Order: sequence, then structure tokens, then C-alpha cells
Amino acid sequence: MNSKEYFSLKFENDELIFLDQTKLPIEEIYHSTSDYERVAEAIEKLEIRGAPLIGIAAAYALALSMKNANKESINDTFNSAFERLKNTRPTAVNLFFALNELKNVFQNSNTLNDIYNLLLNKAKDIHIDDIKKCELIAEKGLKIFNKKSIVLTHCNTGKLATGGEGTAFNVIKQAYKKDLVEFVYADETRPLLQGSRLTSFELEKEGIPFAVQTDSSAASLFSTGKIDLVVVGADRIASNGDTANKIGTYNLAVLCSFHNVPFYIAAPTTTIDKNIKTGNEIEIEYRNSEELFNFKGHKIIPSKFNTYTPAFDVTPSKLIKGIITEEKIYEYPYNFNNV
Repeated sequence: MNSKEYFSLKFENDELIFLDQTKLPIEEIYHSTSDYERVAEAIEKLEIRGAPLIGIAAAYALALSMKNANKESINDTFNSAFERLKNTRPTAVNLFFALNELKNVFQNSNTLNDIYNLLLNKAKDIHIDDIKKCELIAEKGLKIFNKKSIVLTHCNTGKLATGGEGTAFNVIKQAYKKDLVEFVYADETRPLLQGSRLTSFELEKEGIPFAVQTDSSAASLFSTGKIDLVVVGADRIASNGDTANKIGTYNLAVLCSFHNVPFYIAAPTTTIDKNIKTGNEIEIEYRNSEELFNFKGHKIIPSKFNTYTPAFDVTPSKLIKGIITEEKIYEYPYNFNNV
């Protein structure tokens, strides 16, 4: 299949159309909506996921909240939609960046008569900007390869996670086109299997040789010297470079450090949160225990069991060889307050 046969989301005819990622890779189902509440639910349910894509979707949703807003209660409607969308996922900073960009437009508008189109244009700008950032990240990321490499990645960072072609995935994709990638190992990424369901879906679409393995198999790969480098995405990066990403990322960084394998983060600068100094300040989302108790509607362990369900972990900056952004590859020690 050609990679252009699918898309993560697009805005047409005053509706947001998005691919339901919970159904992949078995089914490719698209939903259309003009209701910001439906978009909020899609973000919470991970029908729409990936830090940059969450921000883009939330921006479109906030604009949609103004489409038929009553002029007398327009401020209340905007604030209600803003708060609803802000509270969908707590960790990915791109969500808050996008919402605040639209809030600035709303608050600084001289007239509210055409506020829907003003906000919609801002959402489109954020979308287009992310597409450009994805291309630049891939371009800068080619520099991390000094030979044809076997790469390991975690979670999903491609077209399904961004407005463009991806962050870490796009680095891998463009490197493969340049004959710099031999093979890719994709962690399954428990418990929701974004690696085995989504990254495998995208790797197959691109024709890149790959294998999916359980998260706990990564150490075995390292021990046999099969991994040349690791590149993953990010949901929030602190000023000192500490990085929150999908749970299991920290494990890989520790393995890389022990086995002397380069560990890279690929993310747009909008993922850098200059308001926090270290990863200790990053709020970690905890998922519903039902995601462990059930799989595809089937009970697999008793609900009476206690669970530990963080969606993300934080990798200390000293374990990160480089952070690939659209601007450049930053290297440790990091100080993004000066960027």
C-alpha cells in the first residue's frame, strides 16, 4: 500500500475527519464531526493520539466550538470548550500550546463576529507548521546515522501521531530512503500496543523491513549487539532536557547507556516546556485500570487486582545523546531556556 492512502486527520467542509486509531491495524475507520465534545472524547479514548496530533485536533475542536456559538454567551462557551479540551490529557505539552495559541486569538480579536474563521485559520496554521516541522526534523535527523543501521523505536511517532509525516518515525523513514536503515525493531508498547498496532501499520505501508517484539525483549536485542541506535518521540521536554515519553522509554535509555548505544529523542520545539526546569515537574497521566484488565473487550485478569498504570515515564537528560528538533540536534547538557 502507498503511504498516501491514509491520513491521521484533516479538516473539510467544517468538519474534522479523523482515523480511529483504536481500530488499527485491522480496520481503517474514519469519523467526521463538527462537535468539539466528540473530539475531546476521541483524544481521551486514544482514537486521536500522539502529542503533536492531539494539539492539532484540539485546536480544530476549539475553533468548532465557536461555529454556532450564541453571541450573548460566547465567552462562556469558549471558556467551557477550552477547559474541556485542556483536561483531556495532562502530559503532552503540545495540547496546551495549541489551545493557548487559539486563546490568544480569541482574547485579542477586535470583533467576535467572525471569531470562528479567525480561530479556524489559526488551527490550520498550527497544522501546516507541524507538517513543516516534521520534514525539518527528518532532515536534521539524518545526521545521526554514520552507517547503515538497525534501529529500535518505541510507541508510535509517524503520520498517526503528528500533522505531517512524523518525528522519530520520519527520521527512520527518510534514512531508509537514503539507504541508512537496514531494519527496524518496534516495541509492542504495552498496554495499548501502539507499536505492534500502529508503528507496524506505518512501517508496512512504507515498505520498511521490521519486526515487532515484546517490550521485555529489548534487553535481549541489546545483549546480542543487534541495535545500532534508538530513536523515539516525546510528549514533553523540560528545560534541562528531561523527557517524558510513552511508558517503557526510560527502560530503553538505561539499556542504551549500559550497552553504549546512542539514544535519541525526535520532537518539535513545541514539545519543549520552558516553564518547567526538570522532569520532576511533569505531570504523568495514569490510565484507567480497565486497559490492563481487558483486551479487545475480553477480560484477561480479574478486576480485583491492584494495578500501576502510568502512561508515560521520564528519561533523565544525561541518558539522551541528542534531541532532534526542526532547528538542530541539541546535545547534552541541555539548557532550553536559552533557545
